Amino acid sequence: MWCRRLACLLKVPWQRSGSTGHRSPWLLGDRRTLLAAAARRHHTAPESLKCAWQLHGDHLELRYGNTLMRFDFVWLRDHCRSASCYNAKTNQRSLDTASVDLGIKPKAVRVDETTPWPDGHVTRYGLEWLVKNSYEGQKQQVMHPRILWNAEIYRQAQVPSVDCQSFLQTDEGLKEFLQNFLLYGIAFVENVTPTKEDTEILAERISLIRETIYGRMWYFTSDFSRGDTAYTKLALDRHTDTTYFQEPCGIQVFHCLKHEGTGGRTLLVDGFYAAEQVLQQAPDQFELLSKVPLKHEYVENVGDCHNHMIGVGPVLNVYPWNNELYLIRYNNYDRAVINTVPYDVVHRWYAAHRTLTTELRRPENELWVKLKPGKALFVDNWRVLHGREAFTGYRQLCGCYLTRDDVLNTARLLGLQA
Repeated sequence: MWCRRLACLLKVPWQRSGSTGHRSPWLLGDRRTLLAAAARRHHTAPESLKCAWQLHGDHLELRYGNTLMRFDFVWLRDHCRSASCYNAKTNQRSLDTASVDLGIKPKAVRVDETTPWPDGHVTRYGLEWLVKNSYEGQKQQVMHPRILWNAEIYRQAQVPSVDCQSFLQTDEGLKEFLQNFLLYGIAFVENVTPTKEDTEILAERISLIRETIYGRMWYFTSDFSRGDTAYTKLALDRHTDTTYFQEPCGIQVFHCLKHEGTGGRTLLVDGFYAAEQVLQQAPDQFELLSKVPLKHEYVENVGDCHNHMIGVGPVLNVYPWNNELYLIRYNNYDRAVINTVPYDVVHRWYAAHRTLTTELRRPENELWVKLKPGKALFVDNWRVLHGREAFTGYRQLCGCYLTRDDVLNTARLLGLQA
């Protein structure tokens, strides 16, 4: 049963010898006796619970199912979900963590379907909750389920675009769009009125718009109105945007409003797919790219625009407990002078960077799409690199950046894992 609970009695006053009450049969002697006994004996719950535990000097060792977990005693006390420690209405901690004795130890531990506890504070945990929230459990879980792709994998998946009206007016359309976006890092909306105003309405359906040095909504053409290669007709190699922000923008929206000319196809590359190839072929290089911090820089002095932005971080960013990749910061245009790496590491970093670049530039990893008026593209800027082939004539795009937290919040509210 899910309701089976592990009950950790963390602060229970012992009854004095003259008390008329009876000591619970599972409270064994004093703390020293209990810990000494625990060191010698492995407690086992009924077979149906498949749970066994052992108390050590500073932690509880628990085996449930196939998972062996270790919990620091302070952690167990800090995460108590009792009414006095946790506000279930606001989902916030009430306990002052700094008030917990760093030498705290439980008086006893038991597994039961009921909790006939004596006076004193009791912490109760569902076994499944402990598995889910233990370090060992988190190492086995994926934070963000994804489908990694190259061009052929994406084409074979036949990921559908979502109609604009369905996207704007129904939860089903919005959910389908977000499911595609979370899995693949890109998603399309069709039949959008080709104006900046309608594109803005589209973007605000899933997130707040992140205002940056480029403004809230931007027009994008080849007039070199900003000090960036993107504001030309030149080809752009694959890259992620705003690497020079300390927190790069999470999602980018593109909508081609007009193109009178040739060329200008958009290039999309799944950076996580390429990074996975590096991890499989050269794990030491993957590790180096995830640990060496680099500066990225944007210096602009064009017209009335004067900016100097600097962001610092490794090319690959991973969660340390499960090595799951969550952000790629790759932009050869905006990478600053490498002065954060000692000389004996620099050459190895260049070799690792070359390996990743080779994967990113493999033709089979390149997905080319032609953006047209009415078809809006959403790109996960923490995952998917984008580029552009050179073009002729007049080409105008509009778009914006979205706050990643708000997009993921929208997805979670619709029941998606994000």
